[in-house]
Amino acid sequence: MSIFPKLLEIWHRSVEATHEFLTPDDVDAIEQDVTTYLPQMSDLRVAEKDGHLAGFIAIENDTIEMLFVDAAMHGLGIGSALLSAVIEGRLAVRVDVNEQNPSGRKFYAAKGFVKIGRSEVDGEGRPFPTLHLLKNAGT
Repeated sequence: MSIFPKLLEIWHRSVEATHEFLTPDDVDAIEQDVTTYLPQMSDLRVAEKDGHLAGFIAIENDTIEMLFVDAAMHGLGIGSALLSAVIEGRLAVRVDVNEQNPSGRKFYAAKGFVKIGRSEVDGEGRPFPTLHLLKNAGT
């Protein structure tokens, strides 16, 4: 059985809890993109808690493409553990975060990421402003 449907469920619950600026139609449209991209990630790592999938992270070429934790498990250190796992051994890591996602911005700031740029649209050209963040080794 493929793990991707379970990861997509985690993505959906996480987005509904943290991306309040998205309409249900936005979520449905983005979910189609995630369904396509998720199996293509070459470095995809998952976290489990008490025998259940709890979250996942995907990184490509020192850029975090996805980091989502099941909404029911926010605040338990799962995102931090996933982030630490992919940062280890890298000189720098980049990530984009929606400007309208205060919990995501706060999470990355607490982990030492700094803003290096901003775009009016997300990576797919949708009208959601995105902050470009960077964390250097040792910060």
